[in-house]
Amino acid sequence: MPTEPVTLNISRLDKMRLDKWLWAARFFKTRSLASQAIEHGRVKLAGERVKPAREVRPGDCLTLHVGDSDWTITVRALSMQRGPAPVAQALYEEDPASQARRQQQASERKLAASPEAAIKGRPTKRDRRLIHRFTDE
Repeated sequence: MPTEPVTLNISRLDKMRLDKWLWAARFFKTRSLASQAIEHGRVKLAGERVKPAREVRPGDCLTLHVGDSDWTITVRALSMQRGPAPVAQALYEEDPASQARRQQQASERKLAASPEAAIKGRPTKRDRRLIHRFTDE
């Protein structure tokens, strides 16, 4: 049975709330996370801090700090629905310099794994014995 391709209603809206657009573009899992990021200054519109209710329009330039990545994007379209990733990626266009910077940061993180990333809570019995063997003897 053939399946139909998934399409979303990327409408011809002229403006919408910034937190709703970030949610629809899949930068954040929920609108409340998007609102918190905006309020903490991790999202800037044209280089300025804004509020979650600020309206975004196609052509606006956004600077985002999501996790360990910094994004510089231009809004291409607006969508009232959150859809699959390929459709969400059609809502924005990333600056080539931003994309290169993100790839550089990712490669640096892979090469220089931090030691605290390997620590997963309390030491096991075996780890404790190794620690005591190292420190006591």
